[in-house]
Amino acid sequence: MYSDRINSLPPYLFATIDESKAAMKEKGVDVIDLGVGDPDQPTPEHIVESMCKAVHDTQTHTYPSYAGMTAFREAAADWCKKTRGMDLDPASEVLTLIGSKEGVAHIPLAFINPGDVALCPDPAYPVYKIGTQFAGGEPHIMPLLEENDFLPDLDAIPRDKLDKAKLMFFNYPNNPTSAIADKKFFEEVVQFARDNDIVVIHDNAYSEMTYDNYKAPSFLSVDGAMDVGVELYSLSKTYNMTGWRLAFAVGNKDIIAGIGKVKSNVDSGAFDAIQYAGITALSESQQCVADMNIIYQKRRDVLLKGLRELGLDVKPPKATFYVWAPVPDGYDSVGFAKLLLENAGIVATPGVGFGSYGEGYIRFALTRSVERINEAVERMSRLDI
Repeated sequence: MYSDRINSLPPYLFATIDESKAAMKEKGVDVIDLGVGDPDQPTPEHIVESMCKAVHDTQTHTYPSYAGMTAFREAAADWCKKTRGMDLDPASEVLTLIGSKEGVAHIPLAFINPGDVALCPDPAYPVYKIGTQFAGGEPHIMPLLEENDFLPDLDAIPRDKLDKAKLMFFNYPNNPTSAIADKKFFEEVVQFARDNDIVVIHDNAYSEMTYDNYKAPSFLSVDGAMDVGVELYSLSKTYNMTGWRLAFAVGNKDIIAGIGKVKSNVDSGAFDAIQYAGITALSESQQCVADMNIIYQKRRDVLLKGLRELGLDVKPPKATFYVWAPVPDGYDSVGFAKLLLENAGIVATPGVGFGSYGEGYIRFALTRSVERINEAVERMSRLDI
């Protein structure tokens, strides 16, 4: 019944987790969900109010622009200037997305022909590989190893794959490992892309979720990056707007135009009222972002302390709201996640769900209160691990 492209896909990781979680809840288990990275705090009120006002404006009830409202793209460009020092043309170098997942999934359709290669990190957000497969391309895995600080080794990519490579995905601050990258690495990526004629897609969804005075650099801030790539920014995690579906791509105008051509044929753009709310989020006070980072940092510190007391060697992340932890001796990632769920009522994401190089790790999301995280740690302390 289904197409080969659908039949070839593995079960989507987070859908499988939701099924397991629901099964435990049906048994009456009090589940503490540290699995999917969905903020537990509400969208800030000033953003909600902006949306409510816009919804009542009948001019927002028509089809939106495929590329996004001019005012939203201008707000995105201004935000990039204020936060990253980038000078962008809102008309040609900024594109509105219906969430960054939509952008990631559609980008290969603009640049990949059947048989072409896309360089995809592993472990990683599954859609990099899935979007490539949907376009008929071949994902070539770039392992992210702890001994390399979870950065890909560009020199290790075989020549025959480079000859076919058209696209490269990467993501720092990183999901799931919470690793960070510096400008030196970004400079290496720019030179690599130039040498091999590769389009670079930097998924920067966690750019503002930082701790310990760390500020995540932009890939596009590196000389030459605008010649080879684009960067995706999401409002989902930064402003607790996961359900609103709003993001934007910025960068090279020809790459932006290619993504826009796909979008104009497969969707009708983001709802204007949501874009008005996005303008409010990007243009007004960023104190709500700072306040959320304080909350996540407190949760991070509580979870790190508890995991270390259990004997797990966990490094404190400087960004994202994830903790990437090695599983205890004697377990693989699925087995340990199953133990946590069935014996402690805790949902965590097995590392192998993000790719084969995620085996041996488990990801915790800091999306529950300090009290619930303390309870999760106490439950884990009662397990025989």
